[in-house]
Order: sequence, then structure tokens, then C-alpha cells
Amino acid sequence: MNKSLVFGMAAVMSLAVAPLAGAADDQAKLAKEARISKEKAQEIALKRAPGTVESSELEREKGTLVYSFDIRTGKDITEVLVSAIDGHIVDVSHESAAKEAAEKKKEAQEKKSHKKTTHP
Repeated sequence: MNKSLVFGMAAVMSLAVAPLAGAADDQAKLAKEARISKEKAQEIALKRAPGTVESSELEREKGTLVYSFDIRTGKDITEVLVSAIDGHIVDVSHESAAKEAAEKKKEAQEKKSHKKTTHP
């Protein structure tokens, strides 16, 4: 195979993987700041909103580091934010399936936009 083609393919692949590595680095930095485990936070969230955890993430929201859990409670989703520092409940919000889908779409667009501005 032509060397320039191999180098070109390697360059394209590294650009495709770079945003994923950046996201993993961000999560690793946030995880170092967390004082309680994700498992403990999930226990707390499920006591507040019994159901099935659909998704979870560690993020900064409402001015603090939180574990965010989307918990299916019947037809609706309850989002429970648990402080990753001391385990208190930061916020609880109820969302319909349609509202949840719209929020996920908006987050995906924001991530896509963020990638364009940080990784030209």
C-alpha cells in the first residue's frame, strides 16, 4: 500500500478518535473530584425515584458536580441529580418521554457543535 495513503488514513482515524479521547479525559478529571461512588449515588437516586435507570453520567450542573440519573418511572422519566461530593439530592425533575427525547436531541447537537469548535 502507498505510504502516503497509509499516513492519510492514520491521520483521518486519529481525528475521528480524538473527540472520544477528550470526552474520556473530561470524565476522568470529574471522577477524580467525586467523593462518593456512582453506585452509592445511584442507590440514593433510586430511593428518591424507584424505577429503572435508563442512563447516567457525571457532569457539572446547577453549579456543582453531580451524578445525573434518568430513571424510568412508568411512562415518564425522572431525572435525579445527586451531589458527587456529599450525596445530597440536588434536583429532581419529571419529564415525559417526548420531553426526554427532545432534550437528548438538543444535547447531541450541543456536543456536535462543541466538537466543531474545539476540534477543527
